[in-house]
Amino acid sequence: MVVVKLTPQDIRRYNGYIWKFFGGCFLLLILLIVATYLGLFGALPSFRDLENPKSEQATEVMSSDGQVLGTYYVQNRSNVTYKEISPNVINALVATEDERFYEHSGIDFRRMVSILVLNIFKRQGGSTITQQLALNLFSERSHNKLIRFTQKLKEWITAVQLERHYTKQEIITMYLNTVDFGAYQTFGIKSAARTYFNTTPDKLTPDQAALLIAMINGPGLYSPINHPDKALGRRNNVVLPAMAKMGFLSEGQLEQYRAKPLGLNFHPITHNEGPAPYFRAVLKREVQKIFQQESITKADGTPYDLDRDGLKIYTTINYTMQQYAEEAQAEYMKQLQVVFYNHWKGYSLYKSIKNFKLILDEGMRRSDRYKADTAQGMSDEEIKKDFNTPTKVDLFTWRGDTTMVMKPIDSIVHSKMLLRNSMMSMDPTTGYIKAWVGGINFEHFKYDQVKMGARQVGSTAKPFTYAVAIENGYSPCMKVDNVPVSIPVPGQPDWSPRQSLTDLQPGAITLRTALSWSQNWVTAYVMKQVGPVPVMNLIKKMGINSPDLGPYPSICLGTFDASVYDMCGAYSIFANHGIWTEPTFIVRIEDKKGNVLYTHKPKISVAMDEQTAYVMTYMMKGVIENGTGSRLMYKYHIDNPVAGKTGTPQDNSDGWFMGMVPQLVTGVWTGCEDRDIHFRSTSLGEGANSALPIFALFMKKVYANPELGIKKNVDFDPPKQPLTITIDCSAYDQQSKGQNPASDVEKKLGF
Repeated sequence: MVVVKLTPQDIRRYNGYIWKFFGGCFLLLILLIVATYLGLFGALPSFRDLENPKSEQATEVMSSDGQVLGTYYVQNRSNVTYKEISPNVINALVATEDERFYEHSGIDFRRMVSILVLNIFKRQGGSTITQQLALNLFSERSHNKLIRFTQKLKEWITAVQLERHYTKQEIITMYLNTVDFGAYQTFGIKSAARTYFNTTPDKLTPDQAALLIAMINGPGLYSPINHPDKALGRRNNVVLPAMAKMGFLSEGQLEQYRAKPLGLNFHPITHNEGPAPYFRAVLKREVQKIFQQESITKADGTPYDLDRDGLKIYTTINYTMQQYAEEAQAEYMKQLQVVFYNHWKGYSLYKSIKNFKLILDEGMRRSDRYKADTAQGMSDEEIKKDFNTPTKVDLFTWRGDTTMVMKPIDSIVHSKMLLRNSMMSMDPTTGYIKAWVGGINFEHFKYDQVKMGARQVGSTAKPFTYAVAIENGYSPCMKVDNVPVSIPVPGQPDWSPRQSLTDLQPGAITLRTALSWSQNWVTAYVMKQVGPVPVMNLIKKMGINSPDLGPYPSICLGTFDASVYDMCGAYSIFANHGIWTEPTFIVRIEDKKGNVLYTHKPKISVAMDEQTAYVMTYMMKGVIENGTGSRLMYKYHIDNPVAGKTGTPQDNSDGWFMGMVPQLVTGVWTGCEDRDIHFRSTSLGEGANSALPIFALFMKKVYANPELGIKKNVDFDPPKQPLTITIDCSAYDQQSKGQNPASDVEKKLGF
């Protein structure tokens, strides 16, 4: 082994080489930084970009009581202010990611070497918080090492510029609003707190904050959902000790929080999750339509993107009432579905249900599987074979979603035999919609049955005909023989409605009794007196513009289709003194800076006089007190003033209940997707059995919560002017002795 002895001159020479090498590297670095600043490696963020950093931010849908109903997003991100972030989060972040954050100006030169080594070669943490913010805001991490190096240079310059433009508090807030927290595109501390702990950022405890900060360097690697052991290890061995080292935790607290489990309350936020998913889907389309019609654009003229521009949409939906409505639906539909299955047990669906084979064929052709098979070029025979080959299918049941091995065609049978339901509740005076349940499960059945769907309304249309009669002077106490009626129809055979003999009220009965028991013959008699044209015109004035609504006698029995949305708007006229107020669900829309982009002003019109509206509420209270809706009192014990009407179209294909109290009008519909599938018996399929109970369960929950302000023992206000129509039947009978009660009215109408 040869030992070379270095002379002092050699040492000085080698030291010179070393210093020249490092000096050259430093000079090269300076030159690269200057070149980067001058744009050699691409443009840097402009002053305007720094003042208005772009980040995809979720649009929030707000309830009337200030809670988030849901979001529209590409990245599930909602911003918070510094004051809305727990100090525990800030302490955990600074201690773990950048302990000299409050001392440097964007670049921590003490960590320069580690930044170069760890970030360029190992792709590990090492940047300051400000540098990480620069990356989050203005670039996307490249996997190419050379490009990543130039990105790093840009981040250094941008970090310094950010430090000049923003305070430390603003920087740390922007960072926490942009950082990736993994699951379901969760970005920002607000979404992370809600997703992993179902809380808000200001309420995060030290151990919760430590877990979220532990995820920052690897949201996939340290996911508490997919890798709980790694997440727990990083929380306990890295973040919490770092917090203790900087004095944010005592030794006792360190051990206390280390001993705690992850404590997750995982609520993944997807477009299907959260309250009112059907409403939110309709709302999104409505807002996009408003922006287009009103030409509402950003300052640069580009259209707003609800998934990226962080708008706030303030709605009329009450968060608590929405929950009550969804709970009421789930509670009763779960029971009714069992009854429906048992009702059809032992019957051949193909033989017993009209057009059942055609229904299944149409359902198959509308399915995603059929579209995928068609896209692959499969023949009809191959597709048929595919639908009859057992495989795993995802199904909705009221016991929860499940995966079963079955033929895809049988899964369509399952879907078709599911009862559907929708419900809406609104304030009749303001038009504000408080609850909106568009279907039974948005993930599986996305079609909204509140506004988008229309079904035959049946007997819920009868009050419209009676309202025309009342407006023309008829009294609810007027008696009519409950016998078959025929009405001439030009060019067609006379129209004669059927009447179920099961609930027939024989003899001469009052109009109030006829409406209470939904008597078809008396309703037809009234239609014959007033004529179909005035009834049709009134229905249109009440906001219902069904394409099959025409001047024909059968509209008195509800042979036309209408949506729950329109029916609630129409019934609100009775509760609102004859005034139609447009059903409203948008209050205003703001941009991410709080500037108001749009304010909705409901349309208002007079549909009927105040006296008629009041008399009709009196008549419909009879439905509840002693009529088809009486189970509301005897079964559900709602004995306060309620007006309402049940509805059951032909063949029991749809069940309706419209319920009114002075402060709320609520509509409920139940039926299968296809009208040919329904209960075989009216006792099960009628609206009193399939729809009314959901209204009852909803109102019981509403009344039990005094904070909602819906007072129980309040009656409908009488008109300001004295009634000219007699509703006291004893007085009416006294007045009518010895004369035909209808004669004066008939003379008035020209009969």
